[in-house]
Amino acid sequence: MKERIDLLLREVEEFSTKATAEVESFRVEMLGKKGKITSLFNDFREMAGDQKKEFGRPLNELKKFAQEKVSELKADAEESSDSVSGEDLSRPANFTSLGSRHPVNLVKNEIVSIFRSIGFNVSAGPEIEDDWHNFTALNFPEEHPARDMQDTFFVERDPDWALRTHTSSVQVRVMENSKPPIRTISPGRVFRNEAISARSHCFFHQVEGLYIDKDVSFADLKQTLLYFAQEFFGPNTKIRLRPSYFPFTEPSAEMDVYWGLENERDYRMTKGTGWLEVLGCGMVDPNVLKNNGIDPEVYSGFAFGIGVERIALHRFQIPDIRMLFENDLRFLEQFKAAY
Repeated sequence: MKERIDLLLREVEEFSTKATAEVESFRVEMLGKKGKITSLFNDFREMAGDQKKEFGRPLNELKKFAQEKVSELKADAEESSDSVSGEDLSRPANFTSLGSRHPVNLVKNEIVSIFRSIGFNVSAGPEIEDDWHNFTALNFPEEHPARDMQDTFFVERDPDWALRTHTSSVQVRVMENSKPPIRTISPGRVFRNEAISARSHCFFHQVEGLYIDKDVSFADLKQTLLYFAQEFFGPNTKIRLRPSYFPFTEPSAEMDVYWGLENERDYRMTKGTGWLEVLGCGMVDPNVLKNNGIDPEVYSGFAFGIGVERIALHRFQIPDIRMLFENDLRFLEQFKAAY
């Protein structure tokens, strides 16, 4: 009897599994009605009284040990089953498709990062603006074409409100609520009532900048824009400034970067000149400073506005601006490794 008890004790000690079915088979083998330990108890009942005293205690300890071992193995098996949630681990992994940043956001974020590195903070404002912030405070005359329905989406029930036509309206709000020195950029979406084509859309994105302080000159503007161009397009980038007109700046200019004429696409995109227009800029008109409570006799400043889509089209060689707004995953997935 002692040898049989010792043999079963070692068998229980050595048994191990994390499969629920195998644990149940082991329980039946040891503790079932025809199990090995149950068989020992049947033989124990036929023993003489003095033998029962010798083997009763170790036999009970064997049964208790086997019951505890079965309970422990069941718990481990259930925990293991929960951890895999019933999944068939032999099946191929089903990886979730990773998203990607939109090309407009890639370009916008890079522009913002460059200007932040030289002390510009980021400001934001509403996309629906009143006439004051969108036009009047920025020195737009009453008869200016931008106020016409051909250029602006006015709110139907109130002609004094419209979808903003530029993020310069955010700069007005900054000037109203801040004192110079002011150094801010305003990225955002703007709206204009234009025909949609491969090169233009009725809504697009801008990053506009404003710097106001004492003794700010056009040379400061040029140096700031040169720094931006060389950081964004490359250290050897050349720029040129052409005279232009904007109601809120005087003097005003358009800035081009030299793109080159290496292939047919370059000729088409730069109209055969090699120069690519990327932004408008100028010195803040004194009337704009007055309208916003800033003394033009003490302070001066410059402003600029960058069209994000135009740069994105050239950087990623996208032939049609409409592709940026169609939400076609086949198109967007191409930019997973852009940055």
